[in-house]
Amino acid sequence: MIFDRIEFHNRYPFGRLWEAAFKFLKTVTAETECGKYVLEGEELFATIDSYRTKTRDTAKLETHRKYVDIQFLISGEETHEFFSKNELLVSEPYHQEKDAEFYRIPNISRSHIVLRPGDFAVYFPQDAHMPCLATGSLSLTVKKAVAKIAADRLG
Repeated sequence: MIFDRIEFHNRYPFGRLWEAAFKFLKTVTAETECGKYVLEGEELFATIDSYRTKTRDTAKLETHRKYVDIQFLISGEETHEFFSKNELLVSEPYHQEKDAEFYRIPNISRSHIVLRPGDFAVYFPQDAHMPCLATGSLSLTVKKAVAKIAADRLG
């Protein structure tokens, strides 16, 4: 798991697809249309979405096997909780089409971060993550881009 600012993405030497993902993310603004953006076929694509942040009891705790997530906040503010997947109980087995496995949410959060515009978080296959959470008690509208890089192609 990595948490940093977009201007420091080049501190992580993960190769060509990593650089292509951030080249795209640096062009994204609040005016960028929501939807899917195919950047390098199935090896690299991104989605942009706008939504209201959730409470812990309505969020999903997930991992991915095929892709590494780069979650980049464009506007608003949201909290992410993260765990090692080895300490969790599966609630929904792996769905190959969705590239997602879901877990029971522990009663207590072990670790969390707050993303603000310009922040990014990277989740590798071993990183269970629960994004989209409200920070505090207020649900906010956020806009976020999620770039997905094929895990076996990350340099």
